[in-house]
Amino acid sequence: MTRQILFARAKRFVRHLFQHKAISIKRFNMPGVNPGYYVLAGVGGYILTSIFFLKCPIIYKKKRLLFKCSHISHRGGAAEKLENTCNAYRNAMECGTQMLELDVHLTADKVVVVSHDNHLLRTTGEDVHIKDTKYEDLPLLSKELGVTFHYHTTCHHEGNALQIEKLEDVFQEFPNTPIHLDVKIYDEELIQETNNLIRKFNREEITPWGNFSNKVTSKLYKTNPNIPLVFSMKRVALTVLTFYLGLLPFLPIKESCFAVIMPNIARKAFNPSMTESCGIRALFAVIDFLLMSNVLFTHLKDRGINVYLWVLNDEEDFKRAYKKLGVTGVMTDFPSKLNDWLKEHPQYRSDD
Repeated sequence: MTRQILFARAKRFVRHLFQHKAISIKRFNMPGVNPGYYVLAGVGGYILTSIFFLKCPIIYKKKRLLFKCSHISHRGGAAEKLENTCNAYRNAMECGTQMLELDVHLTADKVVVVSHDNHLLRTTGEDVHIKDTKYEDLPLLSKELGVTFHYHTTCHHEGNALQIEKLEDVFQEFPNTPIHLDVKIYDEELIQETNNLIRKFNREEITPWGNFSNKVTSKLYKTNPNIPLVFSMKRVALTVLTFYLGLLPFLPIKESCFAVIMPNIARKAFNPSMTESCGIRALFAVIDFLLMSNVLFTHLKDRGINVYLWVLNDEEDFKRAYKKLGVTGVMTDFPSKLNDWLKEHPQYRSDD
């Protein structure tokens, strides 16, 4: 009997079932058995099936990434050298980092530059926007910059003031180093120019890119689906929701890197006045409880997805991330401190 005939018969049966109500659940009931037991059995079967595929994710083909990095330098290691500069990247490489994390914007003359902020007041002291300024007219970086994720910490630079880096120069100096790119805004020219540079330097397989915004990540994926994609905030929330509903093992995942904040770092990273209220503390505790799941992270890793936590700057957070949560890697502002910790715990360091 052909598949088409079987499908046609099944279709007729379902139509008959719903249109004429000729089949009642009572006809399938065993004498004395409550119909609720069938519902309970169905729910139990769903839960067991979900748990099985959560532990053994064999429905979809496992991703095969060319990078698996345990040591990642956030903005190049913003607490040790000025953020997003080649000075920082060189220091990070000397400290054994395996991946650089950086941010990109586009100048008025279409140069892709490395900067977290489009408005340069924080990093240069000048009221200038990158998108409105030609590269040659960009101000020099300040010699002292506060570290965003480590309250009361300032990075000092000795020597001549530094220019904002071009992404092309970074690719040129670090041709084989995986780089995690945050495309900071939705700008089709920025996305296209960044893609052109990635392809020019043959970096498609070692340069994951992403953004908080799902609009941006959707455009990134549409522009070049061969570049590993980082989860947007919306996709993170959807992934967590489907995980707790038991649906995640049955859903395809286009992204390759699950990079999220460890919520409990807020008390260390930001001004205490921002996190001292009971309501804020409770909110962070709930988010931490839901998001920081070893079971979720293990499932994602078993599907070939790298799991990164940011931005961790203390040994107790390193320990929790690697030992308790089992993440692939950690982003830090202190590459030397993370390197020292990994030397003491080499089992958590991935091969270069």
